[in-house]
Amino acid sequence: MSQPFIEIRELARRFPQPGSDEPVTVFEHANFNIQKGEFVCIIGHSGCGKSTIMNILSGLDDGSEGSVTMDGKQVSGPSLDRGVVFQNYSLLPWLSALKNVIFGVRARHPDWTREQILSHSQKYLNMVGITDGAELRKPSQLSGGMLQRVSIARAFAIQPQLLLLDEPFGALDALTRGSIQDELIRVWSAT
Repeated sequence: MSQPFIEIRELARRFPQPGSDEPVTVFEHANFNIQKGEFVCIIGHSGCGKSTIMNILSGLDDGSEGSVTMDGKQVSGPSLDRGVVFQNYSLLPWLSALKNVIFGVRARHPDWTREQILSHSQKYLNMVGITDGAELRKPSQLSGGMLQRVSIARAFAIQPQLLLLDEPFGALDALTRGSIQDELIRVWSAT
């Protein structure tokens, strides 16, 4: 059997508790593998550590114990090999939708020409339906559904090996959520 793409072994996360020597344990003894190409969901009640696990997988946080490896290498710190779509969009408010995507693409491909970066970024915005001038608007000028589409385009445009989605549809209404979920599956399948 081949080595798993993601391997979590005895992962735990504990946070200091003010006024106490005992830390708060969010989770412990987490063990699981993810194979390349798998679509995996982590489910559980509010406060059980789902987002904390996602933050550790993305490299935005460290586990207190255990290990996380991706493609045989220890995960330590953020990387362009791991794309993240957050619930709150996390777009740079002073940049247009297009420039938010360009920001990530430029970091991923510093040797590309301006035209290559623009074309690649526009391709992913087109995939999620941000067209006809909407790509030139700043985040404050876009609806919640459009903001999430830009976040998804930005994450896919850097062509990460791992895409992490932390409740990216939670703040959307049911119709928009269904539409964007379908769009996400379509883009995932196409790429």
